[in-house]
Amino acid sequence: MRFLPGQQPTTDLTYGDVFMVPSRSDVTSRFDVDLSSDDGTGTTVPVVVANMTAVAGRRMSETVARRGGIAILPQDIPADVVADVVADVKSKDPVVETPVVVTPTDTVADVLSLLGKRSHGAAVVVDAGRPVGVVTEDDCTAVDRFARVATVMSTDLVTLDAKEIEDDGLPATFERLHAAKIQLAPVVRDGVLAGVLTRKGAVRSTVYSPALDARGRLRIGAAVGINGDVAATSRELLDAGIDVLVVDTAHGHQDKMIAALQAVRSVDPQVPVVAGNVVTAQGVRDLAAAGADIIKVGVGPGAMCTTRMQTAVGRPQFSAVLECAAAARELGKHVWADGGVRHPRDVALALAAGASQVMVGSWFAGTYESPGDLHEDGSGRLYKDSFGMASARAVAARTAGEGSAFDRARKALYEEGISTGKMYLDPRRPGVEDLLDEITSGLRSSCTYAGARTLAEFADRATVGIQSAAGFAEGMPLPTSW
Repeated sequence: MRFLPGQQPTTDLTYGDVFMVPSRSDVTSRFDVDLSSDDGTGTTVPVVVANMTAVAGRRMSETVARRGGIAILPQDIPADVVADVVADVKSKDPVVETPVVVTPTDTVADVLSLLGKRSHGAAVVVDAGRPVGVVTEDDCTAVDRFARVATVMSTDLVTLDAKEIEDDGLPATFERLHAAKIQLAPVVRDGVLAGVLTRKGAVRSTVYSPALDARGRLRIGAAVGINGDVAATSRELLDAGIDVLVVDTAHGHQDKMIAALQAVRSVDPQVPVVAGNVVTAQGVRDLAAAGADIIKVGVGPGAMCTTRMQTAVGRPQFSAVLECAAAARELGKHVWADGGVRHPRDVALALAAGASQVMVGSWFAGTYESPGDLHEDGSGRLYKDSFGMASARAVAARTAGEGSAFDRARKALYEEGISTGKMYLDPRRPGVEDLLDEITSGLRSSCTYAGARTLAEFADRATVGIQSAAGFAEGMPLPTSW
C-alpha cells in the first residue's frame, strides 16, 4: 500500500480519514478475485467473528464457516460446552443448511419463538424424522398462539434429495425451486430430514467456498484468557478440535501475555496461534517472539468498548494496522484488524493496510444468527442485546466461579465496556450471510479498482489518500434528495 504523492500522514488515521483511489486494472469481474487468506487459518473470505459472548455461538460459527469465514468462541465458555459446540459445527453440511424444526403437535407460539434463530423465515415440520410440512411467520399471523402447528402448516411440499443436489448441481436445484415458486425446501437423505436449501443459499454456495479442515468439516476457533492454567485450558480446546487458538486479553503487550503464549506453545499446538491485542510494532515483535503466528491489532475501536474514553489508551485503527502489519510482514507473521469497522469500505481499508483478516463483532450482533434472543422496541423494530467483553456484565460472567463474593464485587467496580447495547437488525440484511454478501461484494469491487486478483496483490497495489470530514461525508449516499 502507498499514500498518494505528497500525502504522507503527519498524524494517526482511522478508517474514515482515508480513501482509496482507482488504479489501472485488468481485472474485469469481481468473481475473478480470490479472497482467501494466506495466514494459515484456511478461510476463503477474510472475515473473523469476534470472540464476544453476544456474537459468536454455534449458529454464527456454522453459518459463517459455510461462507468461508471463521468464528472464535469466547474464552468464558466452559471447555465442555466448547467441545459440544465444536462437535456440532463440524457435523454440519457445507452446503445444506440447518433447519428450524417443529412437530405437528407444537404450538404456534413455539414456532414464533424459534423462527428468529435462523434467517430462513420458515420452520420444517417433522414427524418421525420425516418432513410433513412447512410453517412460516405468515402462516402464524392472526392465529391463536396455542393453535397446533398441524392446523396452520403448508403440506404442499417440494423436497430435495441430498444425492440429487450433488448429482444435478446447485444451478439446476435453484431452477427447480424457482419453477416451483418457493424460497425454501426441505432436504432429505433416505427420506429423513437432513436440512434445508433456500434459493439464495443455492446461489451463495456457487459464489462462496466453505472454510473446511483437512477432513472436510467446517472450521471454528476458540479463545483462551491469560489467567489460570493456560496450558491445560489450551489443551482442552485443542482436544475439542478447534482450528485456531486465540490467546486474548485487552492489553496484549504485557508480561502475562508473554507467559501465556509460552504456556500455549508448551502444549505444541498444531493450529495457528493468535495473540493480542496490541497497536504498536514493538508489541507485534514481542508477541511474535513469544510464539504468536498472528497478532490481533486494535485497542478501543469497538462499538461496545469504552477504553479510550475511560483511559485515553488506544490508537486510531488504520494507522495501528498499517504499522503492525509492516512489522509482522518482516517477521513472516500476520495481523488481524480487530474492531472499528462500520462499513464494507473499512474492511477493504484494513486489508489494504496489510491485515490478513478483519475481525467483526457488534456489526454481526444484530443478526438472526447471533446467540441472543430477538426483542422488539415497541415500534416494530427488531434488535438483540450486545455488550463489551470488558463490561461489568461480561466480567461478572467470566469471574462467577472465582474467589469470594467480595473479590468479585471489587472486580465489578471497574469496567471498560457497555453492558447493554441495542443492535438493530437491518430489515434489508437481517442475517449474517446478508452482511457477508455486502462486505465481500464491496471488497471484491475494491480489489478490481486496485487491479488485484488476490488479497496479497491488493495490499501491495492499493493507493490511499487522506481526506477531511467533509470528504468522508461526500461519499455517503443520500436516502432522500437535498
